[in-house]
Formats: sequence, structure tokens, C-alpha cells
Amino acid sequence: MKFRLFVQKRSDVDSLSASLTESVKHQLSIDADVTIVNGYDIIDLDESYLDVAIDRVFSEPMIDIVYSLLPETFGTVVVKEPLPGQYDQRADSAQQCLRLLDADTIAIVKTFEVAMFDKELSDEECSAFIQYWINPIESRQKDLNQEMMIEEEISDEGETQGFCDFTENQLRQFLISEQAAMSLEDIQLIQRFFTDHENRNPTRTEFKVLDTYWSDHCRHTTFETVLDEIIIDEGPLSLSVEEALIFYRNLRIYTKRENRPDTLMEIATIFAKALKDSRVEISDEVNACSVRINVDTEQGDEEWLLQFKNETHNHPTEIEPYGGASTCIGGAIRDPLSGRAYVYQAMRISGCGNVKEEIAETMADKLPQRVIAVKAAAGNSGYGNQVGVATTTVKEIYHPRYVAKHLELGAVVGAVKADHVRRLKPSAGDVIVLVGGRTGRDGIGGATGSSIEHDSTSLLTCAAQVQKGNAVEERKIQRLFRNPQVSLLIKKCNDFGAGGVSVAIGELADGLTIDLSAVPTKYVGLNATELAISESQERIAVVLDPKDVEQFLNFARQENLEATVVAKVTDSKRLIMKYQDSVVVDLDRALIDTHGVRQHAKVKISADYSPETSETFSEEWALSHMSSLNVCSQKGLIERFDSTINALTVLAPLGGKYQLTPSMGSVSKIPLEKGDTSTASILTYGFNPKLSEQNMFISAQGAVLESIAKVIALGGNINDIFFSFQEYFPKLKNENQWGEVTGALLGALSVQKTFGQAAIGGKDSMSGSFKHLDVLPTLVSFACAVTSVKNVISSEAKQKGNRLYLIQVNRLSDGSFDLRDAKNKYLHLEMKRWQGSIISASVVKESLFASIVVMLMGNDLGITVNTPLSLSDDFVGSLIVESNDPHPEWIELGIINDDYTFNGILLDRDQVKKAYLGGLEFLYPIHHGADETDVTLPSIGYPIDTYPFDAVDEVHVVIPVFPGTNCETDTARAFE
Repeated sequence: MKFRLFVQKRSDVDSLSASLTESVKHQLSIDADVTIVNGYDIIDLDESYLDVAIDRVFSEPMIDIVYSLLPETFGTVVVKEPLPGQYDQRADSAQQCLRLLDADTIAIVKTFEVAMFDKELSDEECSAFIQYWINPIESRQKDLNQEMMIEEEISDEGETQGFCDFTENQLRQFLISEQAAMSLEDIQLIQRFFTDHENRNPTRTEFKVLDTYWSDHCRHTTFETVLDEIIIDEGPLSLSVEEALIFYRNLRIYTKRENRPDTLMEIATIFAKALKDSRVEISDEVNACSVRINVDTEQGDEEWLLQFKNETHNHPTEIEPYGGASTCIGGAIRDPLSGRAYVYQAMRISGCGNVKEEIAETMADKLPQRVIAVKAAAGNSGYGNQVGVATTTVKEIYHPRYVAKHLELGAVVGAVKADHVRRLKPSAGDVIVLVGGRTGRDGIGGATGSSIEHDSTSLLTCAAQVQKGNAVEERKIQRLFRNPQVSLLIKKCNDFGAGGVSVAIGELADGLTIDLSAVPTKYVGLNATELAISESQERIAVVLDPKDVEQFLNFARQENLEATVVAKVTDSKRLIMKYQDSVVVDLDRALIDTHGVRQHAKVKISADYSPETSETFSEEWALSHMSSLNVCSQKGLIERFDSTINALTVLAPLGGKYQLTPSMGSVSKIPLEKGDTSTASILTYGFNPKLSEQNMFISAQGAVLESIAKVIALGGNINDIFFSFQEYFPKLKNENQWGEVTGALLGALSVQKTFGQAAIGGKDSMSGSFKHLDVLPTLVSFACAVTSVKNVISSEAKQKGNRLYLIQVNRLSDGSFDLRDAKNKYLHLEMKRWQGSIISASVVKESLFASIVVMLMGNDLGITVNTPLSLSDDFVGSLIVESNDPHPEWIELGIINDDYTFNGILLDRDQVKKAYLGGLEFLYPIHHGADETDVTLPSIGYPIDTYPFDAVDEVHVVIPVFPGTNCETDTARAFE
């Protein structure tokens, strides 16, 4: 039978309706109240279970009202439902709960949402609300008067005809019609190979597989482009850039790579190849950066693998913010996870345009910046909170050039005991098992979509490219892989990121036979191409010895995970995919491994330097500065993320009695399942958009220096740092844009050279363009290190009477950083920290004034500052430290007291605080605690009988684990 239910929250607990009403009134200027009602279409549910399902699955009787018909209203009604094929978490959860009621049920659930207004909207108001509330990438309007439709759309699949005979013009048209990411030279290579070697036309599935496999997102084609000529312009920075370029070329000679072509990838990775740090784990699996560390435990030191990875989901988040951001953190987690590491620490960096812009001023074919910001924050935090990863650093960066494409950047850290991992080369006969979520149409074309620039049609045509995350499923995989009995069965592993089956399984071995018919699907109707390239999330492929398959499947079942044999390793050096007994892909590994035709480019690096001008300090400037988007408190955003899950967090994201001073980075203990450790991992980031406006060589130097300075401030050491870089640039169309990326990588290389620490990983995103708009050239440096918790220092100033000092990192006359000076000062600070002289430490950000004030706010302290330094300048890479000892080698800023006096100007501390907390209140409200009230408990006038148990030596504790719950490990540790 079919049922339709409407579930409405009681008015006193209906926070969602209240929030939407506020948005409608303030952002859309619609004077109306709106009520949200959740709807469910249910088919094939045994009617005898309906009543109990209503009370236990679809509603909470204490706070919900359930209707079989939509409540009457005299106002406008708008209904939306997920697009067919998109993952619907509410429906999935409901179906799982129905199976708990009836294990044999075949019930299917579809969800929708109803917005009911208390008045009739005008056509203009209704249109504005629909544009605001319904993102066509993820959902569509629903007509409640239509017959309930449960069935999914079924797609059709065709084959290429006459491909080998296509003319050049026909090949160009074919690329356009297929929305392909590959170049004309790539498709001509395919045509020649099939003509000369295969003597047939490729199937459409083969073409799509190659387009995906060779995409910039999967194969870094931009970073592998041959740089035929590198020219450095005349300018102040010419000598510094030339010195870095010469050092790069000397490293190529040292590593015997001088005969290889110059590429961005070569510049990015050459120092790590030359350094050959023995702590870095080298293997065929390149899922994440992996280093060997010693972890102190109650049983003694143990060798662990510390793994970290950064990931962007810029394109998906731009067009569908919630899903794009949730799968950003989900994808980042799966990289160390597929390396068998347990992921426990996360960081989220985002970049937006002007979120103060009115929605009516939004550029055509774009979502409003504030909508992207809020929904992306909800997607990233919702996923991380559910999967059970503590996000302890959150920062949103605002710059007008991120209107071109949003920056959604996540970084994670995971760890695993070294003897719980084995890395073996697959051999013929080995079996590949797909474990995790089912496959749908969500994410088809994501890799190629993320590899091209976009235009006004993107919002309408890219719906299928955005995946929907299922954090509950990913958490199950985390639990499964944490079991050493499971991890030691795995010979090799790969996660289903970009490219789906074609890449995740295709990368595991040279020879493979894949049965696409065996791939579990979310619904019927997927054709071979969709099964081959869908990027549906929460899936991992593992290579197993045939004798271990059944044992692995049993372990998966214990975690309520689907695990299916989908492929076998062969010795044929061909990638073969079968679908319903037909061979749809039969590709020679030689063709696949060409990665297409290598492109060529010329590079011109700018040596110009545009210094930032100082501003005059005044009370008016100070208040305006503290409320500006990039300076003001992001407390309301930060508190949306769970920072304490797993009970491993060493430093809270916001420090001090009043929790107003942001920590310099993320610090978490290594995740032991039993016992305790003092070993902690540090993760920091560095990036300053103002430097990107000056010069990208300087910007990259500043980014890496900032990430190092934060590690030092938190208690880490230079010698323990490993880097991973995130490059985010426009689509490169000319030699100057190629020069921006090359200059940035050379700037980063110059810091690696001076400090002797290498970048052992990174991720490039090279498609930040929309029509005539380009994103701000961006290189974010992530620094990861280990330390002992006893060395960790927080950022907030501690007490009156102590002094604040500035450790200033100097700039050279050409604008670049004095790197040797910086290293010497950082090492000196390390020594002073070991001597116990440093009470707190912070890195200068945005301005010297703001950095001092924010450091003081955590404990509501003041200071009197008298300095010849410009208070408005941003001393990148410099640190402010608190000490009660004299330090003549540093610049004394002042003594901590109750005042806010800066160069003779007395500021109202309350006004400064109000400005700081109010800058983003409109977007990310800070939820203040409820007022305290005295409560009188009623007295009980009769004796209470108690029934104590007999004393026992051992107590057993049952910790139930349900879908959507977490913390069972930290709960068990607490009881133990």
C-alpha cells in the first residue's frame, strides 16, 4: 500500500521554521511567517506496522504532530523534493528503521518538504523564495496533487558509431556533445590507437572511462604539462625567483632527473625526492601523506603511521553547497582511511565572496554568496559531526575573487599502528571487493566537471556531478578498518573518489576484469557507463587473497556493511569491464597509462611587487577593522563543528575563560583504543590573500612560513614538520597565469630549502574560472608535526603583569621574506619554549593591532602598547609571545593590564569586543547561554527504597551502537 504522511514540529520547538522565517524576512524582505512540514511517501509497508512506524520512525510524539493530509492554510504553499538519483539521508534512515521493525519489509520511502506561508505571496515574492529555497542542482518543485511516484528514472545507453572515421571537426563536435574534459589531441590519440591497434570503434563507456581517467582531477594533467620555456620578468623579485629556479634545476641534477621535462609537478615534488626523509613511508599506495612516528603508550613506545591529506571540493560546493562541502570532508577522510588509518582530526578552510551582498544583487547564474557560505558550513560540519571526526580549526576567508568559484578545503589527520598495515602488490587471481555504499547517478562526471571552467549553464547541467554524502556509512568503514584482523587481510586499497569504479579499481592493478553487474546500486536502471564512472560516496575497493574473501565479508556484515566481490586481478595488462555478459570496456593498459597527450606551455613569472600601504591608526579605524569580515570573530561558525568527539582534542578551537581567542591550529592526541598517550599531532595552515595580490612567489613563501610559525607557537619543532600544499588557481590560459603557479611553487620551494623540511603531498585544483571571472590565485600550506602534550602552548594571554613581545620576521627590499632570519628566530623561540619562558604564543594575522586584541580577549585582559611599528600592518610569519621574563632580543609591545591603550589612544574595551563579535552575527549567530535562574526542587515526603547491588570486582558495561551514533570508543575508554 501507499501512504503519505505530513509531520510538523510543535510551534514551541520548531527552530527550523523560525530560522527560515527570519531569513525570509531579513534576506528576501518578505513580511510573512513560514512553517516547514516534512513529508513522506511510503510504498509497500505492511499496514499492520503503520501506527508503530508513525510513532517510532517518522515522528517523535512529544514534539511532532502527524497528519495524513496537509494542514489547511490560506497562504502560499511551496513543496520541494530531492532530484531522482540523489542520495536522500532522511529516506535512507527511515528505511533502515523500518527494517528494524520488520526485517522482511520491502518498504520504500521518499521524502519532501513543504513550506506553508501565513499569507498569499505575490508572484515576485514567490519566485524569489523558490530561487532561494530550491537549488535545482539537488532538488525540484513537487506537485502534491500528482500521483505518488516512487519509481526512479531509467536511463538509456548508446554506442559510438564511426568514431575511427571522424574528421577533426567531427571530433571537436563529439567532445562538445559529450561534455568531455579531454583535449582534441587526447581524442585524436584514442582514435589513432583504436584504428592502429584495436581495429574497432571504442564503446561510449570506454570513451567516458578514458575521459574520466585522464581528467585533470584524476591525473593532474595541468601539473604534468611540459613547461617548454620559463622566463622571469624584470622586476624587484627577479633575483630571488632566479635563485629559486637555479636551486630547482640543481636538485634535478642531484636526483638524476635533469632529462625529464620541466613540469609543475616536478617543481612541487623535487625537494622531497632529494631529501629522502627516512620517516616518510613510500609505497604503491598514494592515498595520503604517510610518515613513521613513535607513540608513547603505557606498554612503551610503538611505531605508528601518521597520515594526513588535504582535499578541495570547489566545483561541487559552488553549485550545491551542502552536498559539495559534505563530500569534501568525506573524501578527505577516505584517503587516509583507505591507507588503513583511523581519521580523528580535521580542519576546514573556506573562501567566499562578499557575504554581506544582498541576495537581489547576486550575479546571474550564481547562487548568493551567503547561501553558499551557510549551506556549505552546514554540509561540512554535519558530515564531520556524524562520522565522528573532531574539527578543531575552522576559518572562512573572504575575498571578492572567490565569487568566481567558492573555496571548500578540508584537511584531515589519521593514524594506525605500523604493524596493523601490510602493503603488497596484487597478483593474478586476487579478488577485489567493493565495501560500503551503493552506486547511484550522483557524482557522474564529477571528475571531469571539476577539471573544466564553467559558464552560465553550469547550474542547470551539472546536477548529476554533485554527490550526496552518507556519513553514517563512512563511519561504519572507519570502524571496520580499525579492526587489525580486517586491516591485515588487505593487500592494497583504494577509495572511490573521482572517477568511480574506473579509477578506484582501475588503479589497483595493471590487469583487471570487473563485473559491473555485481556493483550494488541504489536503484534500478543504471547503465554500464554510469556504473563505471559514478562517484557515489562512501565506497572503498580492497584487494584480497581469494582465501581471505569470506572472512572479510563476515567482518563487513558485523558492521552492517555491504561488501561484494566485483573484480579479479589478471595478468593480461588490460582493463576489462563486463556488464550483463557483454564486454563494454576492453582497454589496453598501454593506452590508459599514456594519461593522454601531454600538453605544452610557456611560462612568464612576474617579478613585480606591490607592497601594502599602511593605514593610520585611530579609534574609528580600530572599530571598523575589528568588525571587518576577515578580522571579526567566527565563533558562531566554529561552534557548528564538533571539536571534542573522540575525547582526543588537546586545544579547544577557542581559548580562554571566555572562549574568544582562536587556537593557532589543531592539536589532538594519537587515537589509542586502550590506555593513554602523551603523543599528539599538530596540523596548521598558512595563507594570506593580501599577499596573493602582491606576488605569488611572496604569497607562497608567506603561506609556508605562517604554517611553520603556527606549529612553533603550538609547541612543535621545525625538524618534525612535513608539508602538504593546496593549489587553487584559475584555468590557465596564458603564459602569465602559468607564471603565477610556477612562481608560487618556486616560492614554496625556497622555504623548504631554508628550513630543510619537505612537502610530501599536495592537491591541485586548476579550474577556478567562471565566464570572465577568475579565483584569487591561492596556495595554502598545511604543516603537520608530532609533539608531546606537555609541550603544547595555547594562544590566549594568561594574566596581568606579563609582557607581550613581537618576534618580527623581516622582509627583504624586494618584498620577499628573509628566510634565514625567520628560521633563526623560530629556532630561538623553540629554545625559549623548552626553557619554560613562554606562557602563550600567537601568530600575527590581519594586523598587529587585531592580533594583540584577539590574544587578550580570551581572558578579557587589556594592555598599554607604545610602539613605532604600524599597528595596521600584517607582519606575516611573525609571532606574539607572552612571558614574565625579560627578552631584549624581541620587541616589547607592552605589559598586560586592564586598559586598551594603543599609542596613546584609549579604546573602549566593550566597544572593541562588540565590534569583534558582531561582524558575522548576521550570518553565523553566536548562541549565548540561557540566563541562569534559581530552581527549587520539590521535597519528597516519603522514604525512598534503594536496592544496592552486592559489591563485585568486575563490572560489565553494554554500549549500544546505532546508525548515526558515535563516541563508543571514548565511552569505553572512560569506563575502563
